[in-house]
Amino acid sequence: MPIASLRPAAALLTLACLTANLGAQTTTTQTLEGKAALTDWRTDQPGLRRRLTIDDLPAPSADKPNESKVVPRPDGATPKVPAGFTAELVASGLKGARVLRFALNGDLFVSCGQEGEVRVLRFQGDKGEPIQSDVFASNLSKPYGLLFYPAENPQWLYIAVDDGIVRVPYKEGDTTASGSPERIVSHILWPHHWTRDLIASPDGERLMLAVGSGSNAAQDMFPAPRVEGGLEGWKKTRPLGAAWDTEERRACILTFTPDGKDEQTFATGIRNPSGVCVNPATKDIWAVVNERDGLGDDTPFEFATRVEKGSFHGWPWYYMGGNEDPRHKGARPDLKDQLAQPDVLMQAHTAPLQICFYNAEQFPREYRNSAFVTMHGSWSRGSRVGYKVVRILFDNDNKPTGEVEDFMTGMVVNDKEVWGRPVGLAVARDGSLYVSEDGNGTIWRVRYTGASLSPE
Repeated sequence: MPIASLRPAAALLTLACLTANLGAQTTTTQTLEGKAALTDWRTDQPGLRRRLTIDDLPAPSADKPNESKVVPRPDGATPKVPAGFTAELVASGLKGARVLRFALNGDLFVSCGQEGEVRVLRFQGDKGEPIQSDVFASNLSKPYGLLFYPAENPQWLYIAVDDGIVRVPYKEGDTTASGSPERIVSHILWPHHWTRDLIASPDGERLMLAVGSGSNAAQDMFPAPRVEGGLEGWKKTRPLGAAWDTEERRACILTFTPDGKDEQTFATGIRNPSGVCVNPATKDIWAVVNERDGLGDDTPFEFATRVEKGSFHGWPWYYMGGNEDPRHKGARPDLKDQLAQPDVLMQAHTAPLQICFYNAEQFPREYRNSAFVTMHGSWSRGSRVGYKVVRILFDNDNKPTGEVEDFMTGMVVNDKEVWGRPVGLAVARDGSLYVSEDGNGTIWRVRYTGASLSPE
């Protein structure tokens, strides 16, 4: 695939530095639990916490679709962040801005799925606005996940596209690729969920590719695999809970050698794991997962969870707690008691897309070793939820408490209109948190400038 010629940065970016009005910022410490936590955008505010358990799941019911309309960002509008933080607009005009990754030298790479390209933004010192914007690679098929490899001295930028993985030569400081993309993983079906995330395994030895399902509930999948022995033959030769037909190699996490060989299945039944990462404190694999639609405004919950090798997460036959999807009633009783239970539950249809852990030192101590998650929002709920960034809390032993805290809100205009749909997350060398959103194609820098919330 050829690399496109560079376009001037000014043609793509509108640079600004719009600082949030700290006087208008408030931080609540309220925690909503059970049914009280099943609210909508009107309740969202920085610091508000929610805690859900499997026992809080409502029974299945009918969805109430409510398609959101993306509108231009209102004049002067900035996201709401906790007191002591600022949110600054650093770039706009990036159509389909998705995953963010910082290179070792501080360059920010962003996948732009709508444009089929990966761009690189170069910053100067601690200034928020980029001084340079270039197309690093183009003519890509819906690029999403990005990985510099190997981590200590990258030689490649790996790019997850809708049907596999390509890699492009990279050395520190490159703003345009020195060679054409090389295809190393192919033939992954692309319809429906195409947002493939990509990381290296904790030991750095393998690639890990998160692949979403090809449908909502696999209702078009053949009743049984077309292999010798049918379902029983399939179970003997495939990982626990592996789907088949058009869902084969989907709703799972796959692993490969760095040259794309030796494909293995790490986890199955994980409907749409749009964001994966490694917890640097524990070396666990974490994923955020979009669950299925069609079972009601509040069922099933979305979730964030540790993902263990060989684990099965239920899709399409079951969802958390061993609850059977009524659309597959009686189909796989053998799997009912074999589900991995998720660690952190989130409201249904909030559509979490990316997750990253924060272990820098700019933010107050309370934020260290917690995880941030972007919520893209969804059409499949009667009233708006999502369209924000939340924080997952962990205790002193690096175990999740189950609490999810609003961190960056204010992108919903009304119950029909939104101006921001958060996607990407990345922590800069100075500890700032960068957030992309693909509604208006903007990137925001969140910094802490106030007094510490706790003694050091």
